[in-house]
Amino acid sequence: MSNSDLTSIFLALLLLVGLAQLLGYVFVKLRQPKVVGEIFAGIVLGPALLGRIPAVAKLMQASQHDGNILTFVYWLGLLLLMFLSGAETRQLFTRDERREVGWLTIVGTGLPFLLGLVFGSRLLRPSLSGPNGNRVSLIIVLAVGVAVTSVPVVSKIFADLKILHTRFARLVLGVAVLEDIVLWLALAIATAVAGKAALDPRAMTYHLITTIAFFGLGLTIVPRLVKRINKSRFNVLAQHSPVAYAIAVLLAYCVIAGALGVSLVFAAFLAGFAVVHKKRRLFADALDAIGKVSFAFFIPVYFAIVGLKLDLARDFSLWMLVAFVVGTCTVKVLSVSLAGRLAGFRGLDLMNLAITTNARGGPGIVLASVAFDAGIISATFYTTLVLAAVLTSQAAGAWLDYVLRKGWPLLTPTAAAGAEASVEVTTKAA
Repeated sequence: MSNSDLTSIFLALLLLVGLAQLLGYVFVKLRQPKVVGEIFAGIVLGPALLGRIPAVAKLMQASQHDGNILTFVYWLGLLLLMFLSGAETRQLFTRDERREVGWLTIVGTGLPFLLGLVFGSRLLRPSLSGPNGNRVSLIIVLAVGVAVTSVPVVSKIFADLKILHTRFARLVLGVAVLEDIVLWLALAIATAVAGKAALDPRAMTYHLITTIAFFGLGLTIVPRLVKRINKSRFNVLAQHSPVAYAIAVLLAYCVIAGALGVSLVFAAFLAGFAVVHKKRRLFADALDAIGKVSFAFFIPVYFAIVGLKLDLARDFSLWMLVAFVVGTCTVKVLSVSLAGRLAGFRGLDLMNLAITTNARGGPGIVLASVAFDAGIISATFYTTLVLAAVLTSQAAGAWLDYVLRKGWPLLTPTAAAGAEASVEVTTKAA
C-alpha cells in the first residue's frame, strides 16, 4: 500500500475509535449502555449523516470492501469480543440456584426458540433473505433472534449499577451463559447450511456433525487438554509471554475451525472458554491486558463499523422493526414470566427478570453481523436486528436503573438469600 493509502486508513481508524469512545462516554453519562454510543458513532459517520459529505463517504467506503485493513480490524474486534466473552462466561458461571436457572433457561429461552422454529416458516418474507439465505438458515436465525440474551452487555450493565454480586445478577447471567452456548451452536448450524438452495443431504450432514462435534469437544474434552498444556512446565511461551500464549490459543482455535469449515466466531468463543480455569483464572493478567487493548480499540471499532454498515436512509424499514421488536419482545417477556412463575417468583421479580433477559446487546449484534456476512439475511433485516439489540439493551439498562433509584428490590429476599447476606455482612465486619 502507498503512503497515502495508509494515511487514509489511519484517518478512518482515528475517526472510528475516537468518535466511538467519545459517544460511548456520553451514553454512559446518559445512563445508557456504552455499546449504543459506539454503534451510533458508525451511524454518524455512515451514509445517513456525515457520509453524505463526499470526502467522508469516500474515506468510509474503505470499510465496505473485503481485503481491506478496516475489514481485518472489524473481524479481529469481533473475534476478540467473543474470546473475552468466552473467558467471562467461565468466570461468571455458577451452580447456585440450579432450579431457578433451569426453569428460566428451559422455558424462558427454550420456548421462544421453539416458537421461532415452528412459526418461522410462516413469517419468512423475501425482504428478509440475503443472497445465500434459505428456509433452514433463515428460520434458525429468526429463532435465535427471538431467544438470545446478551452476556457482555448485561454484565456491563450490572457492573455499572454495582449489582454484579447480587443473586439477581447470578440468576440472569447463569441463564444467559447457558442459553448463549446453545444458541451459538444453532447459529453455527445456520451458517453451515447457508448458500445451499437445494440442501445436499451429504454436505449438510457433514457440516452438522462437524459443527456439533467441534462445539461438543470445545466444551468438554479440549478445555481439559488446554488446561494441561497451560500448566505444563514445558510450555515456555505461557511462562515467558502469557499474552502471546493466550492469543496463540485463540489463533489455533480459529485455524482449526477454518480448516473444518466451522465459523471462526464460535471458535473464538470456545478459545476463551478453554483458557480460563474452572476454580481460579489462569493467565488473569494476560486476559486483563488483552481486554484493556481490545475494549480500548478493536471492539469499539468493530461496533462502530457495525453502525457504519447501517444505511438508515435506504435499508431501514419501520414496519419491519416495529413488528420484530413487538413480536419478539412479547414472546420473550411472556416466556420468561411463565418460567419465573414456575421457578417460584412473583410480581416485580417477574418483570425485572423478563426485561433484563430480553436485552439482546452484543450477541444480538453478533447474530446480525454473522448472518449478514454469511449472506443469510438482507441489509434491511440486518438493520432491524441491530436496532432491536440496541433498543432492548437500552430498555433493560433504563428499567434496572429506575428500579434501583426507587429503592425497590430486584428479587424478593428469600431465607437463603438473607442468610447469605448476613454471612457477607459478618465477613466484612470481621
